[in-house]
Amino acid sequence: MSQADQAPVPRARTRGKQLRSNPTPKAGRNLPAAIVVGLAMLIGVLGGLVFLPLGFVAVTTGFAVFGVWEIFRALEANGTRMPIVPVMVGTVAMPFAAYFGGLESLLFAMLLSCVAVLLWRSVESPAGSANSIFAGVFTLGWVPFFISFAALPLHAVGVATPVGLWPGGTVPPGAWQVAVMLLLVVSNDTFGYLVGASLGKHPMAPKISPKKSWEGFAGSIAGAMLIGILASIFLLDKPWWVGVILAVGVVAASTAGDLAESMVKRELGIKDMSSILPGHGGVMDRLDSIVFACPVAFVLFALVAGT
Repeated sequence: MSQADQAPVPRARTRGKQLRSNPTPKAGRNLPAAIVVGLAMLIGVLGGLVFLPLGFVAVTTGFAVFGVWEIFRALEANGTRMPIVPVMVGTVAMPFAAYFGGLESLLFAMLLSCVAVLLWRSVESPAGSANSIFAGVFTLGWVPFFISFAALPLHAVGVATPVGLWPGGTVPPGAWQVAVMLLLVVSNDTFGYLVGASLGKHPMAPKISPKKSWEGFAGSIAGAMLIGILASIFLLDKPWWVGVILAVGVVAASTAGDLAESMVKRELGIKDMSSILPGHGGVMDRLDSIVFACPVAFVLFALVAGT
């Protein structure tokens, strides 16, 4: 037997050793790192909701800024240069506009941001201007506008919106609504990952996200329903069925957001938006579910407010 015939054997053995020593499980994450980072983010965000609402808005804005920067870098690498200055200004302005001014202020900030993108790009070279403007407006709607719906329930109607701690030390219902929404998003990711990694056999969208399975989606629905029912009874003081409606809506929105970002990454030819968060990838790889869940949860809470 020649050396060429013998060569594949040690390479195959080496690959086997590499696969056995690889800490990344079937679903494609470094699970311990993902859990630690995810819990740290959740604790920080929930802490802001309970103790310092403006701090929560600032943290949310920070995540949005990092997410927009990742999108800017990914688009730039593929030949589309987004007008980053007006987009970043709009990204910072929208969550604070939602917190201090409510829905009308958020819509006005979104409109001004889009106009700023158009004006900014009009003074530059006309080459590629259409793609550049579209990328800017698309990014403004995808990240800062959607995520600003998390700040809307914290806007105090008829009274001054607090700059410091909650007045009287009492956490208002709007803060608990945001907390429940975040818990449902985490439940969607956690239960979907656990069930999908162990039982997933039927991909939901094999051409977009091959590792996302119908079994994992069912696990997300079941787990989120359990958390939703408990949260509805003990945190929101609502009937149990409210938690079921919230769970189904948030899981559907989170899954749609995840698939939407996967489609964008496929189009751009990248696996993760960045590697800034160990076990998660980029900030947008964490925000993909949340940005879609925020407006859906806001609407659902408005619909069940009278129950």
